[in-house]
Amino acid sequence: MEIPTIVLPLLQKIETVEIPLPTADVPSYVPLVVPPSDLREPEGTKPVKTAEPPAPTLPPPFPPYKLPTGDVLVPTAIAAVTAVAATTITQPIIEKLRKKIQKFLQDKIKKWKDNQKKKKDSLQNLKKT
Repeated sequence: MEIPTIVLPLLQKIETVEIPLPTADVPSYVPLVVPPSDLREPEGTKPVKTAEPPAPTLPPPFPPYKLPTGDVLVPTAIAAVTAVAATTITQPIIEKLRKKIQKFLQDKIKKWKDNQKKKKDSLQNLKKT
C-alpha cells in the first residue's frame, strides 16, 4: 500500500497594494481674546482723555409750516374717534350676520345638490326599467 501524496503548485509572490494614510483639512480659527471682567488700569498710569466728536446736525427735511387752528382740529379729531368707535361696535354684528348668511346659503346649495342627485338617480332608474 502506497501513501497518498499531494502535489502542491509553486508559490507565487503576490504584491500588496500600498494605501496612503488619509488626510483631512481641519478648520482652524484665531481665538478671540476676551479681557477679564475685573480689568483695572496698571498702577502709575493716567487715563487718556479723548475728545468726543460733535454730534452730526441734519437740516430739517421739510420747511416749517403752521398747525391748523382749533376749529379745524376739533372736528377732525371727532370724526376720527367716531369712525374708530363705529367700526369697533359694528364689527361683531357684521361678523354674526355674515355667518348666518353663509350658513343659509350653504343649506340652500346642499338642498339644490340633493335635488339634482335625486333627479339624476330617478332618471337612471327609469332608463334601466
